[in-house]
Amino acid sequence: MKTVVLGMSGGVDSSVAAILLKNQGYKVIGLFMRNWDSMLNNDILGNPDLENHSICPQEEDYNDAKAVCEKLGIPLHRVDFVKEYWDYVFTYFLDELKKGRTPNPDLMCNKYIKFDMFVKEAKKLGADYIATGHYAQMENGKLLRAVDHNKDQTYFLAQLSKEQLQNVLFPIGKLEKPEVRKIAEEYGLITARKKDSTGICFIGERNFTKFLENYLPNMPGDIVDIDSKEVVGKHIGLMYYTIGQRRGLHIGGSKERMFVVGKDLNKNILYISYGNTDYLISDSCIIDTVVFNCDERPTNCTAKFRYRQPDNEVELKYLDNGEILVQYPQGVKSVTPGQACVLYMKDQCIGSGIIKEVHKNQKKLWYL
Repeated sequence: MKTVVLGMSGGVDSSVAAILLKNQGYKVIGLFMRNWDSMLNNDILGNPDLENHSICPQEEDYNDAKAVCEKLGIPLHRVDFVKEYWDYVFTYFLDELKKGRTPNPDLMCNKYIKFDMFVKEAKKLGADYIATGHYAQMENGKLLRAVDHNKDQTYFLAQLSKEQLQNVLFPIGKLEKPEVRKIAEEYGLITARKKDSTGICFIGERNFTKFLENYLPNMPGDIVDIDSKEVVGKHIGLMYYTIGQRRGLHIGGSKERMFVVGKDLNKNILYISYGNTDYLISDSCIIDTVVFNCDERPTNCTAKFRYRQPDNEVELKYLDNGEILVQYPQGVKSVTPGQACVLYMKDQCIGSGIIKEVHKNQKKLWYL
């Protein structure tokens, strides 16, 4: 009997993954990761809900995972990756924000924690395979989109190498989300109707502004109309805004449609435009931190520049320094430095890079 160590998060997806693995005849061992310490990291003000909890939400997740494992008759172990998460994920997140970029810590959490530190711990428990509750599929060594395209999470797995994806199982990848909840209900699991987690990976749902105040100083500055060059309002800190954002601009009295088009980090200026979407459109970008999980190096494929964005046809030009020039002459809105460019060949996710520069007509956009 093969042993699978399953990442138990206390949510419905990993709970049902445990059921499916048991039914397939595996010896299943649960492993819960503790990656954040709200009190130690002094962020209680970032989550007012903590004041209404007798225990923090992460402890509730552990208790839910424990209850599920007890009901299914599988052992549950617990491991502390608080320091590793801080060193490899959260520090990266803060550094990117300081640069005025829009990072995606979930990709780095998967790269350095779930499919690195977790794997090492799983091997100590005798794992032949590791498994998670991600919506994705592995077939013949290929990372494929989940059957439920609305829940597909290959975007967040796209920084994993071919080696990291070896001996990995995604048990719920062939199921639609309603099917997952139905199975949990049939087994009477405490997680069956539990709300899906959102927010920053492993940090959870917090008031983002209050949370970041604990780690980075607010630097208010001017909001400038990029066309008129006039100051039209004040921002609360460039790190709180991303390209294409429409809400939270707080420009008093204005009812016009506006959105963020750029940042000047040196002058601490946030640029907005009133309805002119041309500023949001680019036709190429340069990506670094490139990872492929396959042997192919295509020149034509599709790419997502944001999680829920449709696929875009792109052409890849491989640069001598290991970076890639990604071209999309049809134009794409709101391609943003710091975000991931995830590459696909039909339903296969082949890798990704982090967006370094954004160009239009072969020129770097100065306001980005």
